[in-house]
Amino acid sequence: MTTPTQITPALTALTAPGNVADRAVKRQRVLDILDAAGRDSLLLTTNTALTWYLDGSRVHISLAGDPIAALLVDRSGDHLVTFNNEAGRIAAEELPDGVSLDTVPWHGHLHAAAAGLAADGNPLAEAAVTAELRAARQQLLPAEAARYAALSADAAAAMTDVLTAVTPETTEFQLVSELAARIVAVGAEPLVLLCNGASRSDFRHPLATHSPLGRRAMAVVCARRNGLVANVTRWVAFDAGTPRELDAEARIAAVEADILRATVPGARLNEIFAETRQSYARHGFGEDQWTLHHQGGPAGYAGRDPRVTADATDTVVHNQPFTWNPSGPGVKIEDTVLLTDAGLRVLTTDHRWPTTEVDGRRRPLTLRP
Repeated sequence: MTTPTQITPALTALTAPGNVADRAVKRQRVLDILDAAGRDSLLLTTNTALTWYLDGSRVHISLAGDPIAALLVDRSGDHLVTFNNEAGRIAAEELPDGVSLDTVPWHGHLHAAAAGLAADGNPLAEAAVTAELRAARQQLLPAEAARYAALSADAAAAMTDVLTAVTPETTEFQLVSELAARIVAVGAEPLVLLCNGASRSDFRHPLATHSPLGRRAMAVVCARRNGLVANVTRWVAFDAGTPRELDAEARIAAVEADILRATVPGARLNEIFAETRQSYARHGFGEDQWTLHHQGGPAGYAGRDPRVTADATDTVVHNQPFTWNPSGPGVKIEDTVLLTDAGLRVLTTDHRWPTTEVDGRRRPLTLRP
């Protein structure tokens, strides 16, 4: 096994994110996990865990690839290991204060090298404490909550900018390319871009094509910045809509209102899931509608953390973000929200977008330019 080489950052950090106070809380949360497990070190290897613990550091190159770093948390401190060809950027731009940096050759074994830094060479694996780490991520801290709100507002604004400018002749690819450009321009990464025009409205995960939008279209973006992922869906139409479409839009908003009403501190995710299933039937979508698409769940450092199912028993807490996305034939509604002491706060908002009041909350309508 290659022994990692420790380096001392020679450059002043340029864009390293993170908040000292928030990071101290996160470290204590991980130490509590170690105490409960009776262990002295933990190896973090997934993008979700790393970006959360490092408070927003970018530890990827390819959006589809594995992280280019691993981190050992032990009683003495935090030890990040990366490949030698990544170390310069990591040291200059991504390394929070108080985290040591070690390197292995670009062809070396990253995880083995990081594990070798543990006193006994056998740290607790991240997979062994998946539920505990997810619980540690649930409650956003002040600085990350502020970053999340800013990202969500940027994602919503990008939707408004793009959808107010499209026409029935705009193609799906043209729409998502404009959306991607705006997301990247605000320093975020478009993890998911979906679009369906009128001819493809039956598809709930519609990857874009060269088809023109036609009379109505849906657009979806999941944007990541500082590790946090904001999710939003919007609709645009170039006519007044059919009575059937308008009725379905109102009913899916009513389903969402039931879900949001059930999202309270102390509720379990499977209880919210049960309410979701009942709500579809209650609002005329049928008892099996929930089987045709996932329903969303807690959000934050993963698109859904986790997706809600009948087996998800996590308990809802204050300052936890969510993205619920109920959908039916030709309709869907989706925003990123934060459960605060004052109730649910919708984060993906733009004052320019048309809204209506649903259950005391402003919810998006279909944009009709």
